Amino acid sequence: MRPVPPPKRLLLQAKNHLLGLAPPQFLTLSFVLLALAGTLLLKLPLATHTPISWLQAMFTATSASTVTGLIVLDTGTQFTLFGQSVLIVLMQCGGLGLMAFGVLIIHVMSGQLALRHRTALREALNQSEQADMRRILGLLFGFTISMELLGTALLALHWVPQLGWSRGLFYSFFHAISAFNNAGFSLQSDNLASNVGDPLINIVITGLLISGGIGFVVVADMLGKSRFRDYSLHTKLMLIGTLALNLIAMLVILVLEYGNPATLGGLSSFSTKLWAAWFQAVTPRTAGFNTIDIQALLPATAFFIMGLMFIGGGSGSTASGIKLSTFMVLLLATRAFLRQRQHPVVFGRSLDSNVILRALAITVISLFCVITGTLLLTITEKGPFLDLAFEVVSAFGTAGLSRGLTADLSMAGQCVIMLLMLIGRVGPLTLAFTLANPHSTRIKYPVRQVNIG
Repeated sequence: MRPVPPPKRLLLQAKNHLLGLAPPQFLTLSFVLLALAGTLLLKLPLATHTPISWLQAMFTATSASTVTGLIVLDTGTQFTLFGQSVLIVLMQCGGLGLMAFGVLIIHVMSGQLALRHRTALREALNQSEQADMRRILGLLFGFTISMELLGTALLALHWVPQLGWSRGLFYSFFHAISAFNNAGFSLQSDNLASNVGDPLINIVITGLLISGGIGFVVVADMLGKSRFRDYSLHTKLMLIGTLALNLIAMLVILVLEYGNPATLGGLSSFSTKLWAAWFQAVTPRTAGFNTIDIQALLPATAFFIMGLMFIGGGSGSTASGIKLSTFMVLLLATRAFLRQRQHPVVFGRSLDSNVILRALAITVISLFCVITGTLLLTITEKGPFLDLAFEVVSAFGTAGLSRGLTADLSMAGQCVIMLLMLIGRVGPLTLAFTLANPHSTRIKYPVRQVNIG
């Protein structure tokens, strides 16, 4: 038997190692490789009008691939058409998840999904063993393409008359991709502040944000059933939670900022104030767009928006954060405890204890990441504590909102933010599984009580 040449042996070893990775590890590696590929492309001379540093290229690529929206360079003026197209690809791949793209290619080539690939896709979309992955995959791509094309067509009604057909269509397509994938990148230097009172921009952008952030499984469930009572428990919680949270957030922002002359108080009409409050209520749930000056928000409003960014969007969506369903499970569990019930009950169904433990684990790990990130940023940076904490929560929730701190971050600070963006995108629990390499055991231990509270 002839010996395998060293280069070929190394390739075979790398291939075997990749195939042996667990789905959470493979998912994390995919986003890392996507960010590195984007860094190389954005560093090319044809990607920018003026040369940029490797750190700037890596930060922008990481922000785009994790669909965050934090920027250290002006997207519309610094990047060429090629560079902006690279950002579109990074946002699209990062929003849908590389596992979905990989499984689609495997499915087309082989005509079937192996168990390993179904497991990887379930990890990327955060689905259970019983979920029909082929149906979810087909719906994922069909719904995404449909919504992005519809968003492009509607936004073209605004930008084509202003910019002409070619530039106007590209503007519309860029913002539709950015909005549906909850990325928050804009080609306008003021983000969308110049469109604060435009009903078309407000409706289309927020519609794309909600449709991309509510979760593909919710969309699939709604398309397959006509009555609310027939929806799954997850779909019911997501629909009610999304509506309630958006309306409450709109009311809170409107009340807090109504008299602030630098934000809502400086707008000309009450209808414009309503549009601004609605837009800023929806966008913190990992979107990154803004129509008012985030730096000028009152401390109370900024702190409230930090809570929205931490909660995030829907499970298995383009959004991040701990997820709205996680937040609602914690609320239901707390209510059950206060009422001295053993299991939370909602819509005539009780929640499994494993779901509650998972929600608790996700929240605790997320809080640990945010606290640690804030601590590191207070060490590496100089600035108001609220601004530093806001930046950390925005990065972890891949929300993309900033109080003017991002471009002034040191090299160490940018590295902290990039790591938080990656952790927030792959999910804190996925990262914990990746690092801890968990294994099950059948050993049972005696039960004992611990005094708490």
